[in-house]
Amino acid sequence: MLRSLLIYLSHAEWARRIVTGWSFAWRAASRFVAGEKLEDAIQVVREMNAKGINVTLDHLGENTSDATRANQATDDIIAALAAIEAEGVRSNVSIKLTQIGLALDEELCAGNLQRLLEYAQERGTFVRIDMEDSPWVEQTLRLYYRMHDECGCANVGVVIQSYLYRSAADVDRLAARGGRVRLCKGAYKEPPEIAFPQKSDVDANYDLLTGKLIDAALAHGAPQVSANGKIPPIPAIASHDDARIAYAKRYAEQAGLPKTAMEFQFLHGIARSLQDQLAAEGYPVRVYVPYGSEWYPYFTRRLAERPANLWFFLSNFFRR
Repeated sequence: MLRSLLIYLSHAEWARRIVTGWSFAWRAASRFVAGEKLEDAIQVVREMNAKGINVTLDHLGENTSDATRANQATDDIIAALAAIEAEGVRSNVSIKLTQIGLALDEELCAGNLQRLLEYAQERGTFVRIDMEDSPWVEQTLRLYYRMHDECGCANVGVVIQSYLYRSAADVDRLAARGGRVRLCKGAYKEPPEIAFPQKSDVDANYDLLTGKLIDAALAHGAPQVSANGKIPPIPAIASHDDARIAYAKRYAEQAGLPKTAMEFQFLHGIARSLQDQLAAEGYPVRVYVPYGSEWYPYFTRRLAERPANLWFFLSNFFRR
């Protein structure tokens, strides 16, 4: 019930107006968001890189309301790619397709996506397409395959969510192409007709998909994270769950996958000691570093994911 309420609030404009008007709300959100400006995010990237951790920069935003905003969002992401190159930091970028026009027109989105990918490809950088809630899954995968197969953009990856029933079939199709997949559990509220309602089933499916991705990595020559930290390996295990991480490590070791051919990914501000531990063990670690003025929906979904995050926010509320 609480999770459903928070996910509803992440989309509610009236709630956004109230919360973003509280000065303490940004102080709480800054645990998870690097800042509102690109230079804030680049500073966090430097700090992560100094610890041996790679980064994915995430310029926050989704569901743009007109073509001008979609094109501007694309320009903003290109600016992030340019800053990554200029600063020489170990980072790539992630995007949401509704941020660059998918909710308006698929062809508008396709044009912006291809422009981003070609700009990134010229600079040896990778772009991860984030997965949004279920109405966008089919179109997101369709555009991924269009860019990868038809446009020849090999520097693109996608996210798969283990709570969806369809994800095993989606991973099989991606694995056959050696697609680079970020595997997460899923942060949206979905109906039981299309998603596992029980956490135990989501976890079991996560482990199943982890095994499929590790097998795919071996079948495609176990590509490793690039020397500059920009291009990830095939499996990107995005979880803060100790049991899921332990399973991935165990399966990979038994299968004979080198440590550097699998990446563990975390959200900025969460499980920092675990990030450091995995990096010390020799695994590539990547942190998703979000930034930008559209921090409210992202922050609210982080509250929905873990009660500890909500307590952190409420404790700040009563101290303000």
